[in-house]
Amino acid sequence: MKKNLPGPFTFILPGLHRVPDYFLSKRKTVGIRIPNHKIPLELVNRLGNPILTTSLKDSDEVVEYTTDPELIYENYANLVDVVIDGGIGGNIPSTIVDCSGDEPIVTREGLGELVF
Repeated sequence: MKKNLPGPFTFILPGLHRVPDYFLSKRKTVGIRIPNHKIPLELVNRLGNPILTTSLKDSDEVVEYTTDPELIYENYANLVDVVIDGGIGGNIPSTIVDCSGDEPIVTREGLGELVF
């Protein structure tokens, strides 16, 4: 993980008992993501803690995830405390690597090329 983060990867790991239940899947795993983007890195640095979050899955058949801050604000302004406009994000998903078993398995090819 150290060779690939921060970067376009999500690593699936076993969830510990300290992870809130609503962040655990039926498999009791969590996805760890450290994007190479100045805004979340600075937020984590200033807070001194990781951020628990989710992606904004879109019902659009063309766009899988909403990354336009104006659309995010329109859709979620009444549900969240703040929307930070860091510009429109890319729409190529992260590479997902499942590390919950004996061997790491790439379960989704995405933007990142895994370095061992």
